[in-house]
Amino acid sequence: MAREGGSVGRAIKIAMIAVMEHLPLQGMRVLALEQMIAAPWATQLLARFGAEVIKVEHPERGESGRGSMPAITDPEGRSVGATFLRNNLNKRSVAIDLARGSELVLRLAERCDVLIDNHKAGTLERYGLGYEAVDARNPRIVYASVTGFGTTTPSPYRDRPAYASVAEAMSGIYEWARTPGQRPNVNPMGAVGDIGSALFATIGILTALIDREATGKGQHVDVAMFDAMVSICDVVPSLWSMGARERAPGAILTAFEAADGWVIVQVSREHQFERLASAIGHSEWTADPRFASRQGWVDHLESDIRPAVEAWMRTMDKDAVCGTLAAAGIPCGPCNSAEDVLNDPHLAQRDMLVQFDEGYVVPGNAIKLSRVDARRDRRAPWLGEDTEDVLMGLLGMSTSEVAELRRSGIVA
Repeated sequence: MAREGGSVGRAIKIAMIAVMEHLPLQGMRVLALEQMIAAPWATQLLARFGAEVIKVEHPERGESGRGSMPAITDPEGRSVGATFLRNNLNKRSVAIDLARGSELVLRLAERCDVLIDNHKAGTLERYGLGYEAVDARNPRIVYASVTGFGTTTPSPYRDRPAYASVAEAMSGIYEWARTPGQRPNVNPMGAVGDIGSALFATIGILTALIDREATGKGQHVDVAMFDAMVSICDVVPSLWSMGARERAPGAILTAFEAADGWVIVQVSREHQFERLASAIGHSEWTADPRFASRQGWVDHLESDIRPAVEAWMRTMDKDAVCGTLAAAGIPCGPCNSAEDVLNDPHLAQRDMLVQFDEGYVVPGNAIKLSRVDARRDRRAPWLGEDTEDVLMGLLGMSTSEVAELRRSGIVA
């Protein structure tokens, strides 16, 4: 897809393809002006399907995800945090000072199919790297922005910084799920706001690339984390608009305690309740008027259903409970610890846990394609380790030119 920067660039590209499996996004080149999770997660997904991702980082400190904890040290003794390690597989790191090296970035953008950014709105414009500037140099580029509140339309919050927790809170989901009398449960599932936004960005990028095939032109893909979380947490506005004023269970959706931990059970339909009653030895419940409606299940959950279910579970471990209930057609699952996840046979069989020589583990690629072999993941890059290769191979710069940029502190 992208244009090459001379014979050296073509030779590097041919060498890379020769050692790789066939992957659907081979030939796509992505310039990533990214940090933390939202954009890095999106570009990592693209890289797993073959895209070449060139990640631009600050020459001294790198992107902010490197400063997270816990951390390991790289060969130079620099700290590399977990946020960076798990979101930057299969990428190349180029260390360029955006303030002084914007022309270098524009030259790289000329040779890329996609540019993605998740700085606060307006940041790249200050460096001369906004959409209009990049589009002027490469009208075919797909320019994706992932910000808290968007960049292409007015918002009263446009200039505010945002992390995932901010977008999650503003979506209404924290208040909707909050137990009365208690504080909101912040970040209950890690970076849902980031990863949800990353998925929307990835879909937007691929859609814009398909459109480019028809029109010959790129465009600006604008994803606001707040918008993404409202989409994901659609129950909040939708149920309110239909008259719901509080979160009220319409069926059995709870955790029951087994001998070695908790099991999540959801019984939403009448045939499932009949199966639950039979599985735990209380078939008489199906003729009991107290349980004749779903509201009856809710009303008698604590007084009758929970004691009976947990008495049945008391001598069984989570796996045995789930095996029995699942065999009866009842949706259920163990409430796993981190150790449980790391030792789960399903995840092992589906290559969903990737361990690197440096000792850390990251999730694998959840998307399985029937005619594409999974890419063997390469560790996250050390800061600036690909600077020289990219500038010389893609831009045709000489060793002395790169050395001068390094001496001036523009690159590292």
